[in-house]
Amino acid sequence: MKTLEQIKERGSQSIDGRDFGRLAQFIPEADFPAFGLQIRDELKGKHVPLPFTREAVLAQLEKDVDFGFEKALNQRSLSAGAMHDVVCMWNWVLEEGLEDMDDYAMYGLPVFKATALKYGWPNPIGEDTGAEEKYNES
Repeated sequence: MKTLEQIKERGSQSIDGRDFGRLAQFIPEADFPAFGLQIRDELKGKHVPLPFTREAVLAQLEKDVDFGFEKALNQRSLSAGAMHDVVCMWNWVLEEGLEDMDDYAMYGLPVFKATALKYGWPNPIGEDTGAEEKYNES
């Protein structure tokens, strides 16, 4: 698994910084500026980072995959794109075989599906690959 230092060196890869926004829950408040993050005034001095462990990352990844499926299946291109970037970041962080997968077909469905299958999470597209044109129809 990558370290926070390695992630910081790579930088945010998301169109809206959502990947580092999700990562922020694991970063000590004092390190936020080094990651290009800011903390809201009302939260200053109150942020308690989660332990940066495989288990904690997987718990967040599961939520992000679920949210990614929702956005992709509803053809919410900007949100789906940002969640694709988030899921790709977590896969890269975990280094468990999906770190090089970056297929954005049909709003990122192939990445969401591969991640869900790898970890045994719900896969709402069943046997589909996620690249079928029906996912692009209105």
